[in-house]
Amino acid sequence: MARHITGPRCRSPHSRVFNRPMLSHAEISDRLEIQQLVVDYSTAIDTRHFDDLDAVFTPDAYIDYTALGGIEGRYPEVKAWLAEVLPNFPMYAHMLGNFSVRIEGDTAASRTICFNPMVLGGEKEQIMFCGLWYDDEFLRTAAGWRMTRRVETKCFQKIL
Repeated sequence: MARHITGPRCRSPHSRVFNRPMLSHAEISDRLEIQQLVVDYSTAIDTRHFDDLDAVFTPDAYIDYTALGGIEGRYPEVKAWLAEVLPNFPMYAHMLGNFSVRIEGDTAASRTICFNPMVLGGEKEQIMFCGLWYDDEFLRTAAGWRMTRRVETKCFQKIL
């Protein structure tokens, strides 16, 4: 049985890990940069620093939040809507997982699951639990990777 050596002792450019070709340092870097961009989006939203989204999206990015009752449009319009609507929620948080990233040259796509509990205003102190997928597209720019498209796909939405 053939044995594949990986890690620092590996000398073959054709090494395989889990039946896939081993990623180059550049590919690893690209994947981590894209994953961090998705996290940076969530951090900007959760901390209500909406101007930080300028480092996440291209100026002409398309965003579609309609699956969970939001709007769709180009980044500037959606950014203004976020800054207007999200302060109505006293607290919310994004928890991300299952990052799947596919890179082809200077473009990429990813799918990430998100669990997003949102506290509703009012006396009842209810929480809306949102489960969704982010389907994103990216472009490598002179300033690094930027998101060109974000579409939400609803998994569930429940108020308790």
